[in-house]
Amino acid sequence: MARSAAARSIVAWVALLAPLLSGCENLGLSSLLESVQEAASELRYAAPDAATEVIRLTDTERAIAGLAVEEVQLHESRPVLRAMAMVLAPQSQTAIVSHAFSGRVSEILVRVGERVERGQPVLVLESQAVGQAKSDFYKAIADLELAQLNVERERHLLEQGIGVNKNLVAAEATFKIAQSTREVCEKALHVLGFTEDQVLAMGQTHQISPSIQLFAPLTGRVVEINVVVGAPVDESTEILKIADTDVVWVDAEIYEKDFAKVVVGQQTRIRVPAFPDTVFDGSLTYVGDRFDLTTRTITVRSEVQNAEGKLKAGMFADVEILLNGTTQMLAVHKDAVLQDGDKRIVFVVAGDGYRRREIETGPLAGEYLTVVRGLEKGEQVVVEGNYQLRSVLLRDQLQAEHSH
Repeated sequence: MARSAAARSIVAWVALLAPLLSGCENLGLSSLLESVQEAASELRYAAPDAATEVIRLTDTERAIAGLAVEEVQLHESRPVLRAMAMVLAPQSQTAIVSHAFSGRVSEILVRVGERVERGQPVLVLESQAVGQAKSDFYKAIADLELAQLNVERERHLLEQGIGVNKNLVAAEATFKIAQSTREVCEKALHVLGFTEDQVLAMGQTHQISPSIQLFAPLTGRVVEINVVVGAPVDESTEILKIADTDVVWVDAEIYEKDFAKVVVGQQTRIRVPAFPDTVFDGSLTYVGDRFDLTTRTITVRSEVQNAEGKLKAGMFADVEILLNGTTQMLAVHKDAVLQDGDKRIVFVVAGDGYRRREIETGPLAGEYLTVVRGLEKGEQVVVEGNYQLRSVLLRDQLQAEHSH
C-alpha cells in the first residue's frame, strides 16, 4: 500500500514538472527529465492493483473467464467443537508375538510393512525347552503303547485261566497313568505354541527337533521386528508387533467446559497435515471417565475407517465434533474456496474488480463451508472462474517482480 501511494505521488509530480523541465533543454536538464519520466513509468507499472491484490478485467476478459458470483449468507448448520488429536492403532487390533520360553531366532519369515493373515507363520525359533518337551512327549507315547500291550496281555492270560487278576488290575492302573502322562506332555506342547495339527503330526513322525514356528495371532501389518537371526529371546522379549489399522482411533482432548456437549455417537471430521484437502469421517465411540488434573481435559475417541492406510499411528490431527442441534452460521459455497499453500482463499467483489482474501472455514455442510473468519454477510464471492483470477493475479505479481 505504501509503495502504491508513493507511485501515485511521484507520477503526479512528474505531470506537473514535465512542462517546466521540457522548456529547460538549453540548461542541460533534458537527461534529468528522461530519467524522471522513466522512473515514473516503472512505478506506474507496479500498479496499485498488484500490490493490493485487486484484479480488474475488461468485459471481454470477464466473459472469457466465465465469472459467476454468489452472495455470502447465513445457512443452517451443526455447531462444531474443535480439538487437537493424535492417531492411534487400536489396542484391540494390536498384537505382540512372543514366546513363553527362552530360545534363539532361527528364521524370520516376514518383513516390516508386510500384510499377514491370522495363523500365518512369521518366525522360527530353536529352544531347548521345545526339544525337551518333544522328547517327553515321544517317551509318553511309547510308555502308553507299552502299557496298553501289558493290559491286553494280562487280559488274554486271565481269559486262558493262567493269569492273575491283580496283575490285570496293576496293568490297567499303569495304563491310566501313562494316558495321563501323555495328556500332560501334549498340553505342555500346546503351552509352547504348537497347534493341535502339529501335535498330531509329531505323534506320527517321532522326529525330535528344537524348532518351533510362531504364527500371526491376527490379520494385519507387521509394524515392528525387534530381533535379528541368531538373537536370543525369552518370555519378556517383544519379538515383533502386528497391527490391523483398517480402523484407527483418533484421541482428542477437550476442556471441562465443553464436556457436557459431547456424547458417544456424534459424527466427527478429521484432518491431518499430510492430506490437508482430505476429510476423514468418523464417530465418537468413547468419552473418558476422568479429567487430567494438570490440563483439565478429558479424552474423547473417534473410530475412523482407514482402508487406504493414509492415517498412521502417531500422526497429529485436527478433529471437528459435530454437536447436537442446529444453528445459523455464515457459509460460503465450497467452489468459491481455493487452497493456496497452507491457506484458504476466496476472491471477493471489490468495486469493479476482485480482491484476494484469506479466510478460515469450518466443516462442510452439503455444498457449503461454514465461515469462521474472513467474510461478512452480504459480500459477493466468485464461485466460477476463480482459478482464472488466481492465474491472472500470479501473472501480474510475477511481471511486477520481474520489472524490478
